Amino acid sequence: MNDGRMQHAAIALGNGKILAVGGYGSSNILDSAELYDLSTGTWTRTGSMIHARSEVTASVLLNGKVLVTGGTNGSILKHAELYDPSTGIWTATSDMNNARVLHTASVLLNGQVLVAGGWNGTTQISSAELYDPTTEAWTIISNMNNARNSHTATVLTNGSVLIIGGWHDGSISGVELYDSTTRIWTSTNNINNARYAHTTSVLANGQLLITGGQNATDHLNSVELYDLSTGTSTIINSLGNARPYHTASILTNGKVLITGGGLSITELYDSSTGNWTTISNMTVPRWRHTASTLTNGLVLVAGGSSGILENSAELY
Repeated sequence: MNDGRMQHAAIALGNGKILAVGGYGSSNILDSAELYDLSTGTWTRTGSMIHARSEVTASVLLNGKVLVTGGTNGSILKHAELYDPSTGIWTATSDMNNARVLHTASVLLNGQVLVAGGWNGTTQISSAELYDPTTEAWTIISNMNNARNSHTATVLTNGSVLIIGGWHDGSISGVELYDSTTRIWTSTNNINNARYAHTTSVLANGQLLITGGQNATDHLNSVELYDLSTGTSTIINSLGNARPYHTASILTNGKVLITGGGLSITELYDSSTGNWTTISNMTVPRWRHTASTLTNGLVLVAGGSSGILENSAELY
């Protein structure tokens, strides 16, 4: 990459390129953005964001633009901005009602974006709001049942959003479901192990694979399968290595690739057997990086920290 960065965001655009934005640089928080082009294998700078920020969310809207929300530049931000891939230009859109970092942003089936939870600089928050790309307006909706940051949010096939885990004065095991029709939050059965900085992936069979993370004292190697039909989570075979701040990528063959968490060791989950397999190492150990699935099925791992800030990227 042109800039070493960690705790940035990376997202696949409609044209197949990967947009990497923001994050912590070698001496400052970044406003820079760059594009990875699979056809050339190169990174190219694109327009810089209006606000430097790290620990942001980046969401591709149905119109192809990218919505970036919140984050920190030393202060917790409520600013949001839009990237237009056709021009490479960022424009300001309406501010969120609440400043937040370590939150989630989920594109709903109707094209609106649900932003939930996070940290406001003082405490974890339960507030949630909806962004309407048509009006560029934010609307406060009902709060989550539990304030949290560093959780996961997964959009389900029925349009609901499932929130799992996170941190609220300790790691939490709480799970809640957002109904996009009624805009109501409902608590459901807890996961077995409280965790934050974990991953949640939707498998081909519709179950959710929850991996790693950490609790108040330890990095975790525990793994659970969440069954949407019963609303229950079951502990399954553990990762070979405990890891937080890692990534999980669904491959074209349905397997799940786990990278990072401070490690170069990578692992594959096979849902047909329930087994984990250790595979070849990355070139460097890294965490707080990104992993993006490309149009040809390869996975692009970029940035993060290996003890030093990384500008390297590699393909699996």
